[in-house]
Amino acid sequence: MEEGGPVPGFAIEGHRPGSRSARGRVWDPFKFDRSLLAEHGQVAGGTDLRLAGTDEAGRGCLAGPLVAAAVVLDYVAAPFTRLKGLTDSKLLTPEAREAMYQRVLCSAVRVSCVAYSPLTIDQVGLHRCNLSALCQALESLDGEYGLAVVDAFDLKRSDLHARSIIGADYKSAAVAAASVVAKVVRDRLMRALAPVHPEYGFEEHVGYGTGRHRDALREHGPCPLHRLSFRGVGTSQLELWAE
Repeated sequence: MEEGGPVPGFAIEGHRPGSRSARGRVWDPFKFDRSLLAEHGQVAGGTDLRLAGTDEAGRGCLAGPLVAAAVVLDYVAAPFTRLKGLTDSKLLTPEAREAMYQRVLCSAVRVSCVAYSPLTIDQVGLHRCNLSALCQALESLDGEYGLAVVDAFDLKRSDLHARSIIGADYKSAAVAAASVVAKVVRDRLMRALAPVHPEYGFEEHVGYGTGRHRDALREHGPCPLHRLSFRGVGTSQLELWAE
């Protein structure tokens, strides 16, 4: 695969970086990041061009961990020719995500991941785990960035220099990169665990609530990878999923 070429499997209807999105706006995620860094520099009086993005994968899954990732892009090194086609992981095919994951690892200054187990999610709560995982992913970067961007969530941690932006997973290149890392790491983990619990088909749906997954839960009940606090998973009320 030629460096800087199009990512195989990149298939998004009405949405490509630098073109008009499905929401009717034109987004260049790298230009967006540069504007954030310029704005931050004017306010903070600094010239640090390292932008951290953080995002999570697996919030809505019935099984498996919640994974948060943080990625630092240093815009001194721009343009990032390896990252052509970078966008929110949900808008990429599995093949494109895998290809982009490798490119992100080669282009980023720092990458970190944090995972919360199903048991911790059950004990602490999904939202609290989500915020904590995002914070820990940024903390592990040891301050090696000037500004951090989070998709939608206000971390309420001034020491992390994090800014919450709605839709940052497709507006910001750094957040999009983090979304790719979190998704690929989590999906790989769930596929690696699939042979341990073959009856659930984790290799296919990686823990999301598909029809096959729900049918398996009705037949076999939950396994240690399931989030028992989620609706119907840890109870006999599986009929709640009935159409």
